[in-house]
Amino acid sequence: MHPTTSVFDLPEHLAAKADPRLVEHDEQHFAALSGSLEQNVTSLTARLDAVRRSPAGSGQTAVERDAEIHRLVARLRGLRRYGPDLCLGRTVSDDAADHHVYVGRQGLVDAAGDPLLVDWRSPAAEAFFAATPAHPMSLASRRRYRWHLGRVRDYWDEPLTAAVVDGAAEDGHGTLPDARSAFVASLGGSRTGRMRDVLGTIQGDQDAIIRAGSRGTLVVDGGPGTGKTVVALHRCAYLLYTDPSLGHRRGGMLVVGPHEPYLDYVADVLPDLGEDGVLTCTLADLVPEGADAVPEASPEVARLKGTTRMVEAVDAAVRFFEQPPAEGLLVQTAWAEVWLSPGDWTRAFGSPDPGTPHDEALDSIWEEILDILVGKHQDEVARDDDVEGSHRLGRLDGVDEFDVVDDVVDDGLDVDDGRYDGRGHGDSSWTDDGAGGVPTEVLRAALRRDPELVAAVERAWPMLDATEVVTDLWSVPAYLRLCAPWLSPDEREALRRPAGSPWTDADLPLLDAARHRVGDPTVAARRLRHDATVASEREYRSHVVDSLVEADDDPEGTSVMLRSSDLADALAGAFDTIDRRHDALAGPFAHVVVDEAQELTDAEWQMVLRRCPSRSLTVVGDRAQARRGFREPWEERLKRVGLDEITVAPLTYSYRTPAAIMAEAEPVVRAEIPDANVPVSVRRGGPPVLHGRVADLPAVVDRWLDEHPDGTACVVGAPDFVTTERVRSLPPELTKGLEFDLVVLVDPAALGTGVQGAVDRYVTMTRATEKLVLLTPDPT
Repeated sequence: MHPTTSVFDLPEHLAAKADPRLVEHDEQHFAALSGSLEQNVTSLTARLDAVRRSPAGSGQTAVERDAEIHRLVARLRGLRRYGPDLCLGRTVSDDAADHHVYVGRQGLVDAAGDPLLVDWRSPAAEAFFAATPAHPMSLASRRRYRWHLGRVRDYWDEPLTAAVVDGAAEDGHGTLPDARSAFVASLGGSRTGRMRDVLGTIQGDQDAIIRAGSRGTLVVDGGPGTGKTVVALHRCAYLLYTDPSLGHRRGGMLVVGPHEPYLDYVADVLPDLGEDGVLTCTLADLVPEGADAVPEASPEVARLKGTTRMVEAVDAAVRFFEQPPAEGLLVQTAWAEVWLSPGDWTRAFGSPDPGTPHDEALDSIWEEILDILVGKHQDEVARDDDVEGSHRLGRLDGVDEFDVVDDVVDDGLDVDDGRYDGRGHGDSSWTDDGAGGVPTEVLRAALRRDPELVAAVERAWPMLDATEVVTDLWSVPAYLRLCAPWLSPDEREALRRPAGSPWTDADLPLLDAARHRVGDPTVAARRLRHDATVASEREYRSHVVDSLVEADDDPEGTSVMLRSSDLADALAGAFDTIDRRHDALAGPFAHVVVDEAQELTDAEWQMVLRRCPSRSLTVVGDRAQARRGFREPWEERLKRVGLDEITVAPLTYSYRTPAAIMAEAEPVVRAEIPDANVPVSVRRGGPPVLHGRVADLPAVVDRWLDEHPDGTACVVGAPDFVTTERVRSLPPELTKGLEFDLVVLVDPAALGTGVQGAVDRYVTMTRATEKLVLLTPDPT
C-alpha cells in the first residue's frame, strides 16, 4: 500500500514523507484550495453566461464586453486545466509566526478574500524562486511538489536557515530537509515530444532574468541545457502579467524560433501559463516565399546576401524607380494647355509622407500632380478668358467642352448627387469650383485619364512587385552594379542567377525588405471591402437573431446564446476571406523574443527589427553554437544591426546535460572555439558515453526502446533512418532547442570540419539528457 491521503500519493519508499507532522498543514490547505476552485469555477461560469447573454452593444461597450468575455474564458480555462496541482510549492517564513505562503500558476483567494495561492509572477512569489541559503530572503524553508494526475507523488524541502537544517521536522516548521532539490531530482525524467512543465522548478538565476524589465534588449546567454528557452517563454508570461504596455492592444508579443520542430516542441508552454495570445513563428514564416525556400548552397552567396548593405541595395533598387523626370511635360485639356515643369515633378515626388511604401505613395503623387495642374489651369484660363463667366472652347480645334465633360462622366465620375446633369446644368457651386466654370471634379478626372500624363507618371514612378525587384537584382548585372557598387565583379557573378530560380533562405530577408519598401496599394482597399462585408453580414444576422429571440418563449433558451460575440464571430468568420497570417506577423509588436539568435545574419535581424520599433527584445542564444561562427561580443553584434540599451544576462549552469556527456562534448567545441562558454553541469553521475560502429544503429535503438517504455530518442547523421513515434531522425541544425533521453550520433566526422562541423557535433551531443551513443564507420 502506498501512503495515500486525499492529495498525497507517495510511493512506498517515501513513506517517511507521509508523516502527519510534515503534510498535515498541506492537507488542510489543499482541501481549502479544492473547495475554492470549485466555487470559483461555478461563479466564473455563471458570470460568463450572463455576459454572453447581455446585448453586444456597440463602440466601447462592445469592446469592453468582448474583453470581459476573453478574460473570463482565459481564467476558466486555467482553473479547469488544474485542480490542487495549480499549486507549485510553498514557503515558510523564518519569524515566530511560521507564516506559510503557497505559490500557484494563478492567484486564488477564498470566500473571505484571503489568499490561498499567490500568482507565481507576483512580487509575493519572488522569494519562492530566488531565495538561497546565502540569501534566504526571510524564509526558513521552501517546499516544491511533484504532481502526477492531480496527486502529489513526491516533494522536496529545501532548508534556507541553519535552524531548519539542525531541527528538521522537530523544529515545528514541518519540513524534511533533502540534499537534492526538486529541480535536480526531476532532470532525469523521461522526455516527450513537448517541452515539460518546469515552472515549479525555476531556479534563482533563471528567475532573475525572467523578472527583468522590458526596456531595451536583454540577451539571455547560456550554453546547452542552461534553460535559455524556458527563461524566454516564462519571461513572456511574466512581462504580459506585469507590463500592460505589452498587451495585444499595444502590439502584443512575437516569439521567433529557429525551425518548425522547435515551435512544435514549445507549443504548450505559453498556453499552460495562461497566455494564448503570443504568436510564434520562424523567420521563414515572415514572408510568403518562405514556405518553398530552399537552403542556400553557397556559403559565399549566403554571406553576401546576409549583410545589411545588401538590404540597403534593395532600397536603392526601389529608389531607382523614384527619380523625378528631368524634362517638363505639356498637358493639354479641352480648355487650356498646362506646363508641368521639372520642379513640379520634384514637388510631386516629394509629397508622400516619409516611409510611405513605393506603390502606396502613388496616390499621393497623383493628388499632388493634379493639385499643381488644376492650380496652373485656373491661372491659364483666367488669363485667356475675355468675357466674365464665359466658357473657353479650348485650344483643341473641333472639340466641344461639354462632350469632354460627358465623356468624363461616362468614364466613371460619380454625379448621382444631382449636382450636374451632363450638359453644364446643375448646382452652380459645384460648377463654379473650377476655373472658367469648369467643374473641378471634371477637370481632375480629365487630367487623371490624359494618356500622355498617365504614361509619363507610369514611366517615372512605375508600380513595382517586390519579388521582381529582387529577381532583377540577381538576373540583371547592370542593375546590381548600380544598386550595390561596392561588390566586386566576382561577387556580382556569384550572386547572378537566372530568373525563375527557386528562392533560397538567404533571399528571404531581402524579399521582406523589398515588400516593406514597395508595399501593396490593394491591402487597404481589400481590408475595407472585407470589413464592410463582415459588418453587413453581422447586421443581417443580428436582425435574424433578434427575431428568433423574440419568438422564443424561454428567456434563457438556446436562441439567446446566439447573441454571444464568440458565436457571432464564428458565423461571420465564413466571410473572412483574407489570409491574415502574414498580415498578423507584419507587426508592429511591443516585444519580440528571438531564440537561437546567434544564427541570425545582419539582414535577418532587419526582418526582426522592422517588426519591433520599440526595440524591446529578449535575445536568446549561445555564441558557441553559431554554425557560421560568432567571434565578437553580443553587444558589438547587436549594436551593428541597430540595437542599443543592451544587457547581457549569462546562465552558467547546465541543468539538462549530464557531466559525462558535457565532458565528451566540451573538447569538440573548444577545438574550434577556444573561448566557448561551456556551462558547468549540475548533474553528476549517469551512464558513460557509449561508442560503437555505424552498423550497430538498429540494435542500439531497439535495445533502448525495449529497456525504456517512456522517453524519446533522436538519431542524427543517418538520413535514411525512418522516424517513428518515439525516435526521430533529424539533421543537426534541426535539433537546436530540443532535448531527448537518448541521442545517437552517426559518423560524427561526416558532419564536417571547421566551426560548422564542430558546432553541429557539439549541439547534437548536448541534446541528450540521459544517454549519448557515438557510432563511427568500420575502419575498413
